Amino acid sequence: MGHTIQGKQVGNIGYGLMGLTLLAGRISEEQAFSCIKAALEVGCNYFNGGEFYGSPDHNSLTLLNKYFAKYPEDKDKILLNVKGCIAPGLRPDGSPAGVQTSVGNCVRLIGGKGLIHQFEPARKDPNVDIETTITALKEQVEAGNIGGIALSEVSAATIRRAAKVARIEAVEVEISLWCTEPLENGIAQVCAELNIPIIAYGTLGRGMLTGEIKSFDDIPEDDYRRMVPRFQPDVFETNLRLVREVERLAARKGVTPGQTAIGWVLALNRRSGMPRIIPIPGASRPERVRENAVEVELSDEELDELDRISKELAPVGNRYPDHGMALLDNSTE
Repeated sequence: MGHTIQGKQVGNIGYGLMGLTLLAGRISEEQAFSCIKAALEVGCNYFNGGEFYGSPDHNSLTLLNKYFAKYPEDKDKILLNVKGCIAPGLRPDGSPAGVQTSVGNCVRLIGGKGLIHQFEPARKDPNVDIETTITALKEQVEAGNIGGIALSEVSAATIRRAAKVARIEAVEVEISLWCTEPLENGIAQVCAELNIPIIAYGTLGRGMLTGEIKSFDDIPEDDYRRMVPRFQPDVFETNLRLVREVERLAARKGVTPGQTAIGWVLALNRRSGMPRIIPIPGASRPERVRENAVEVELSDEELDELDRISKELAPVGNRYPDHGMALLDNSTE
């Protein structure tokens, strides 16, 4: 099937780059390159990265710069979405100056113009009207620095306001069996109405839905998930209930729990009134990239079962620590 976005063909499943650079030294350049190559080989060519996914000299953009230097033939195969406009202290900066600085830095880091197809402020700046931010981004599109504008973790009202200023090429939000809010709070509805694709991150529940994390102690010491409320020891066992149900369904089908979780997100495209939804699971091993690329067909009965599970066994605890929750846009007008 696939999708055509900004004139480019992309697969039904994309690829999230965050895990390749977020923790310096954990993944070698060779291993990261093998994951990128694997993603392209299996058709997962809608890439999602971030200016702040790592350090100023080791992030999604510097990694791709090096990758393209080694494999220049792959430049035209990727549709790249990049998050930026985050100032020190993880503070959103959607001011015109902030937009210009962030876009300019991203273009420099990746190695020049024409490689960033979509640029999105990682979070809406609460101190800047969205119209001001989008106008500044529109100028960057007109200057040829970026190909288009996307949004991340914004409300339905903000999407409507932004779309009146410029074409919005995509909206990135968390969607999984562990996070169904965008399907219920108007985001999916407005994206369908305005023909805006949704980039669905977190489709594996930050790894929980793979079934490989069995306890809090399975999370590495330097992993940010140790700060996430729904991974804490006092709720961990409760939140495993949903995972165990997904594991049972996956076992009956002869597929992995992760493939089942991604398959559920893919199946949302079959539902009436939905926009195009493209999951972007991340993976730091090429074999896992290939596993995530397998499109599992779920029957209507299986979808009903998964819908029931996600409602009855909804996770306890927020999906971000307090600071992260405070940065989410909940604008209603």
